Amino acid sequence: MFANTGGVPLAFFFIAAIGNYGLVTLALQKIGIDIYSGSFTLFGFSGLVLVYLYFQIPLMIIVIYPALEGIKNEWREAAANLGASKFSYWRYVGIPILIPPVLGSFFLLFASAFAAYATANVLTQGTIPLLPLQVGTLVSGDVVADQSNVGYAMGFEMIVIVAIAMTIYTYLDRRATKWRKK
Repeated sequence: MFANTGGVPLAFFFIAAIGNYGLVTLALQKIGIDIYSGSFTLFGFSGLVLVYLYFQIPLMIIVIYPALEGIKNEWREAAANLGASKFSYWRYVGIPILIPPVLGSFFLLFASAFAAYATANVLTQGTIPLLPLQVGTLVSGDVVADQSNVGYAMGFEMIVIVAIAMTIYTYLDRRATKWRKK
């Protein structure tokens, strides 16, 4: 449920839970575990990776689950009747059927993470040079004046990249759906 919450509420959830003075951080410190003793910080690259994984892994499960459900027992039984081992079944039947939905899921997750703005902006305050953050800064004119055209151009590049990723996802999803219907 929380993975469907994005943007500022997701960032606030992580700050309240594992920020410098978050509930989980303080509880762990009371039992002798300091998650901030090393190089980890919620407000840097490692924290951003953690937050992105938090909402990308459930999305991957939701997207890939129908493909896993689409693998039919009849195919395994047919391969076994023809003398195929479990390894041969997965090599020649299972994995080739799963490749399109897995690749499609990666493209979908890439587009989702690539376009995420609010969570990264709240957590890092623009200190990590992510393309959506740079576009937002240039378009708003907060840091560099008269660079909004550069921001618009970078925004257009983002649209093109996301459109390509979603086109590939749609193509691969159609290929995967063909096998699920049979």
